[in-house]
Amino acid sequence: MDALVRPVVDPGFTAAALAFLFGGVALGTVSGLIPGIHANNFALLLAGVAPGLHADPLLIGVAIVGAGVVHSFLDIVPALALGVPDAATAVAALPGHRLVVAGRGREALRLSAVGSGLAVALAVPLAVPITWLMVRAYPHVRANLPLILGGIVAGLVLTESSRRSAVGGFCSFLASAALGVATLDVDPAAPLDTGGMLAPLFSGLFGAPVLVDALGGEGVPPQSDARLTMGRRDLGVSATAGSLAGAVVGYIPGVSAAIAAVAALPLVPRREADRGFVVATSGANTATTVFALFALVALGTPRTGVTVALEEAAVPLALPILLTAVATAAICGFTLVLLVGDRYLRVVGTADYTTLSVGVLCLLVVVSYAFAGAVGVGVFVVAALLGLVPPRLGARRVHLMGVLIGPLLL
Repeated sequence: MDALVRPVVDPGFTAAALAFLFGGVALGTVSGLIPGIHANNFALLLAGVAPGLHADPLLIGVAIVGAGVVHSFLDIVPALALGVPDAATAVAALPGHRLVVAGRGREALRLSAVGSGLAVALAVPLAVPITWLMVRAYPHVRANLPLILGGIVAGLVLTESSRRSAVGGFCSFLASAALGVATLDVDPAAPLDTGGMLAPLFSGLFGAPVLVDALGGEGVPPQSDARLTMGRRDLGVSATAGSLAGAVVGYIPGVSAAIAAVAALPLVPRREADRGFVVATSGANTATTVFALFALVALGTPRTGVTVALEEAAVPLALPILLTAVATAAICGFTLVLLVGDRYLRVVGTADYTTLSVGVLCLLVVVSYAFAGAVGVGVFVVAALLGLVPPRLGARRVHLMGVLIGPLLL
């Protein structure tokens, strides 16, 4: 109860909370705008250094949540400019790139921001009844988790566009599952105490391959105005689909926003498929933060890197304060997309793609070493080679989420 009333009666705590929140916003901005870097890296880093800060754990939680939310708004920016999505936005790259090629990249940025903002606004009221249902259904979900995950894998494979793509997707799933089984439980010596195998795995599977494919790219073509051409009804339907997809991520282990976005695709109006998919994917990515917080409070199970960091930092689960941090960070994220996005497209999109790609690849190697040592660099290389496979077989990279689903199935 004390954690709930302090912001009202203690101006000092409120000022400190705002300072930590804006610190988290800054970290989320950095991670969101650097391709291949995920908010989970900074979240776990914050959890690791929390004891040395001698700060109220709730303040650390505010910073962690702020970083995660802002990252989920901004990670679409490098995905559009460089084609380097992280695990959460990998599915949105192709529709987003089609809009960029058509000169509608500025519109795509705003669609993503609106989708994320609407999804957060919808997620808070939706989280209450959905959490009530999940608390009662979770024992059945846990008991039948292999069947549920198997059904998800089958759905991803069967929704591919051709038999060749389906076979390629299934083979990619099996290979990434084997990689996950072999590496996820490894505890390598690394410079960072909060290290782990997720950083090199996801940087390799979802970041490096697109960088390699971008070598020698011609950059972003001239972009036209930022006017939204998507109807309000279609925009609302797509954002709602994204918010509901975020609920799936928040409550079912092993399901990412990329997978949930594929599941939400049938709800996206066909006449606005590309725009609707960007909205839904961005919405799922951001709404996951809200649903994962409710899942952590109600079920005691962390479902995302951000909630794992909250648990590791022993953050009090003062939901009103953490949701206030989510809302404030969402406003910051929306504003930052508008302020930074267009300039990022213009500056980065006209730079030398070969130099940028090589530079970011080197950065991902450094990150992999920092979080997982020399073993992490080796895993990064193997994951990067595997990440090149699905597109060459005509399949989506989302099948590489087998790196998490496979070990869970076993």
